[in-house]
Amino acid sequence: MLLKLPKLFIALLGLLLVINLVQAHFTDLIYDEAYYWYYAKAIDWGYFDHPPMMAWLIKLSGFLFNGELGVRFMSCILSVGTLILLWLLVDHKKKTDYIIHFFVVTFSMTLLNAYGFLILPDTPLLFFTAMFLWVYKKFIAAPSALLGVFLGLVMAALMYSKYHAVLVIVFVLLSNLSLLKNKYAWLAVGVALAGYIPHFAWLYNHDFVSIKYHLIERSNGAYNFERFTLNYFLNLIALFGFSFPLVYYILYKTKPVTIFEKALVFLTYGILLFFFVSSFSKRVQAQWIIVICIPLAILVFKYILDHERIRKWVLGLGIANIVVLLVLRVGLVYKPLFPIYYETHVSKEWVNRIEEEAGDNPVVFENSYSAPALYSFYSGKTAFALNSVYYRKNQYSIDNSEATVQHQKVLYISSHLKPTPLNFTKVNGDVYFGKYIDNFESFRNLECIIDEEEVALASEKELTLKVYNPYKTAIPLEKIEFGISYNDKYKDVLKVLPLKVTPKNPTIFTLKSNDTLSFTFKLPKTDTNPSYFRVVISENKLHYGLNGKNIKLH
Repeated sequence: MLLKLPKLFIALLGLLLVINLVQAHFTDLIYDEAYYWYYAKAIDWGYFDHPPMMAWLIKLSGFLFNGELGVRFMSCILSVGTLILLWLLVDHKKKTDYIIHFFVVTFSMTLLNAYGFLILPDTPLLFFTAMFLWVYKKFIAAPSALLGVFLGLVMAALMYSKYHAVLVIVFVLLSNLSLLKNKYAWLAVGVALAGYIPHFAWLYNHDFVSIKYHLIERSNGAYNFERFTLNYFLNLIALFGFSFPLVYYILYKTKPVTIFEKALVFLTYGILLFFFVSSFSKRVQAQWIIVICIPLAILVFKYILDHERIRKWVLGLGIANIVVLLVLRVGLVYKPLFPIYYETHVSKEWVNRIEEEAGDNPVVFENSYSAPALYSFYSGKTAFALNSVYYRKNQYSIDNSEATVQHQKVLYISSHLKPTPLNFTKVNGDVYFGKYIDNFESFRNLECIIDEEEVALASEKELTLKVYNPYKTAIPLEKIEFGISYNDKYKDVLKVLPLKVTPKNPTIFTLKSNDTLSFTFKLPKTDTNPSYFRVVISENKLHYGLNGKNIKLH
């Protein structure tokens, strides 16, 4: 493939790769990257928040390098691959005359630029979207069994990258419904589903935890125009910086002639419309719509090849974007150049401060999926995330990390502690307080089960609560206390109250391993107007956990 690329293209691609590798090496990990590095410590077919592709890439990077580059190396490689595929997807006899314009168009796209060195779920999503379109283009030109298998494998890789990938596949299909009559297209679907079976199995074995989190348990709060819909439009601008008017103008002016161009247009408008509608129910993050950069990079570059005036404007505004982006990229390492106090500027500071205090003792962070991962990455020490009713579950909730801190002296860090002499300031000025626990013991995986789907708030009816112990050891009931969390219609906590429960068998004082005990209780009175409740447990006076599911109130 490289033999067919112009020498100038290869030279600029090499320069870009060097820039990204240097950036990847010298920039401290951001919080999400550290969390995904934590994924990669235990390779699996799935993780709490995402499919496993990102963890696999980080693991591969770690075989080749140490430190930050040992996390990000494959993102640098995939970004090069993405640009090669984009170049190959443009059919135009004049494109070799405008190689610099191609790099300006692609490098000036803000998140496409950033994901050239950051390792996040969208990094493989972008690469495999470009590859999917490349294979699809060949497939519609000359369908065959071989291309069907290849297309299916790429579709599986897309879905292993991020769940949003299903939108890429669906909108391309909608652009060409004749595929429904193509036996090789169905072969591709079969191969994709077969390739995805290990992740389906992982989801089944983990009670579909990822799907439940994204579709059911994730809280978004009440609709707010500025926070939801206006923010969506601001993200559309942020994706392309100064060039955004021209990018969307070119999209508007593009009238697809070929089946492939129709796929690019359908994919772009489909993503835009889907997340516009979503913005009326949730806050749409910029990275959720980043996939439109792939079809738009093709459409924009192809359009400017035939329109000299707009080509000059795209070049000028693109260069302006690049200047700003390069300054910001240097600012990620050298904070005086960055407009805000960012994660990469402070991570090592608070990690070192905590490590100095904790020494070799494990550190337990309350209500943070990223802090324990970042601490472990830079200190090499054990850390755990203890998630309370005011937060959410994460990867630490479903793996065996809890066992690594049991019955040890730990430094416990939380923003909910009463002020102590041990305080640690993190990014954005948040203060976290610390205290030592000599014999830490938690039971975050205790399950509170209520069979009712819906309960009357004013009811005096006695409800049955079953508590399941998944641990290998028995748990004395004296170590746990029950509570009830009343939540609003968005499942945000309104109030947490102690809950009096009565054991159905009062002669049993221990919850045996892999056993269930039954209790009865009545809903306590509340001065709030909740829409849901969940039963929660506090063990050894720790803050209440996330033990029960939300039950609808009426």
